[in-house]
Amino acid sequence: MTFEELGLNKQLLNAITDLDYVYATPIQEQSFAPIKGGRNVVGIAQTGTGKTFAYLLPILNAIKFSNQREPRVLIIAPTHELVIQILQETQKLSEYSNIRSLAVFGGVNMKNQKQDIYDGTDVLIATPGRLLDLAYTGILNLKSIKQVVFDEVDEMFSLGFRTQITNLLEMLPEKKQMVMFSATMSDEAIKFMKSYVYNPLHIEIAPHGTPIEKINQTAYFVPNFNTKANLLQLLLKEDASLSKVMVFAKSKKQADKLLLELTPENQKNTAVIHSNKAHNTRMNAMKKFISGEVRVLISTDVVARGMDINDVSHIINFDISENPGDYMHRIGRTGRADKVGNAISFINEMEQDNHTQIEILMEKIVKKLELPEELVISNEFADDEKPSSGVDKNYLTGNRNAVPIGAFHEKKEKNKKENSGSAARNKKEYTKSGSRKKYGGRRR
Repeated sequence: MTFEELGLNKQLLNAITDLDYVYATPIQEQSFAPIKGGRNVVGIAQTGTGKTFAYLLPILNAIKFSNQREPRVLIIAPTHELVIQILQETQKLSEYSNIRSLAVFGGVNMKNQKQDIYDGTDVLIATPGRLLDLAYTGILNLKSIKQVVFDEVDEMFSLGFRTQITNLLEMLPEKKQMVMFSATMSDEAIKFMKSYVYNPLHIEIAPHGTPIEKINQTAYFVPNFNTKANLLQLLLKEDASLSKVMVFAKSKKQADKLLLELTPENQKNTAVIHSNKAHNTRMNAMKKFISGEVRVLISTDVVARGMDINDVSHIINFDISENPGDYMHRIGRTGRADKVGNAISFINEMEQDNHTQIEILMEKIVKKLELPEELVISNEFADDEKPSSGVDKNYLTGNRNAVPIGAFHEKKEKNKKENSGSAARNKKEYTKSGSRKKYGGRRR
């Protein structure tokens, strides 16, 4: 169905035309009429399928001009990156209308946000914490809210926002439309939905965990952090197709540690974002990555949730996510707009079970690749990556296309080069010709 057939008003249709969109995605097509008609809706669709427009289009289509200060639409998202992204999409669609939109989030001075709210807005987009802070000051009145949207609702509960959300709902009018969207739906989110969302229409475009099409998924068995860092740098050096790379780390500490392990040259082409970074730092990192000023963006799952970045060539799972649904969010950053994407996972022994669960969920075996001959293998293990007792820690061979179970296997003779740390620490690499040359960064 085209957007014209969808029944958009002239202002929205002009904005959509400017964006060169012609056809609605399935989640957009199926959500438009129910949300426009005031129905409570729970939408579940893969990352990259247009969920933001799926709720924005019917909501903005119905907004009438008003001079009132109090917001009529409230959109709640878990991170300020996602809040800003939703604001940008709202502004694009409001280009030919007088709809006012505003984003508020933590990490910045609240004084300016108070003034913006006092000046008035139609659509308020916010993180739960800052929304509550502003409501408690008395400057924000939520009694005129007609529609509430929870974007990435499962992530809000995994981040522990249940109390804030419950408190917010007590401030809202009893009569309101509730809309919930996510790529996955956790048990806690389902429990919340049953308690607070009356008789919702469920729209599920793809079953939970369905693998995203057009993404080449491969994996390497890699023993430890240092070897993973070596492999990342080797791939960046040898493969020019890794032009715009998102690297996912399991924690803020791990993300920072990885940056320090990179060579000075790679550090210049890499940015890091996580929740401990200041707002301006995070925004600058995003801008540099989007513009191509840096080649690599290292991120945690929380910050990356919901980010819409075009032309990401590769996703690298430096650490395997414990939640299979998070893996789907990660690889959904690539392979967008009918382009082929690539996802590469680095798996150590402690992460095998998690990756097996991902494969079971997808009903797909990820192709396992042999480690490059020139890769330097470290024998230094952190406490959370030490192999189990009695198991050979060098797992570089075996049936690469089978779901990994049990211990890894004896490595090949060609891969028995070891060092006591990372390539950055030892400042050398082995080339295909057998010669050595400088390949190092600085010590932490």
